[in-house]
Amino acid sequence: MIETSYLWPLTGGLLIGLSAGLYLLLNGRIAGISGLAAAAAGLTHDGDSKLGLGFLAGIIGGAGLAAALIRQPEIVITSSPALLIAAGLIVGYGTRLGSGCTSGHGVCGLARLSPRSIAATAIFMAIAGATVFVTRHLIGVQP
Repeated sequence: MIETSYLWPLTGGLLIGLSAGLYLLLNGRIAGISGLAAAAAGLTHDGDSKLGLGFLAGIIGGAGLAAALIRQPEIVITSSPALLIAAGLIVGYGTRLGSGCTSGHGVCGLARLSPRSIAATAIFMAIAGATVFVTRHLIGVQP
């Protein structure tokens, strides 16, 4: 039997790269999710709310379509809703403060060899690693 478990992540990564590249070529802008979400919410002065709404609808619709056609993922929420909301607000604040998120800096910025994006992505990854270490090894929370 041929191992095919790598095909879905590979396909997803290729589609993310393709969409980010096309967005840059066709619009001259970086495809960062936090910026597009801010535009969709009308928090930017660019007037791109329709483009932001379309991009977010494509992300949500694509995930829904994949789940409907390919497989239904088993989703188990183990944290409290209040903790999840607080974490989402902190992440949202951090992306606005850092002028971008992992999609803008990690996917698009690294591909352009942007020094700011390299620094931001290194900080994202270091903080993520530290968070996992603290929660799993110092506090003892297991997934």
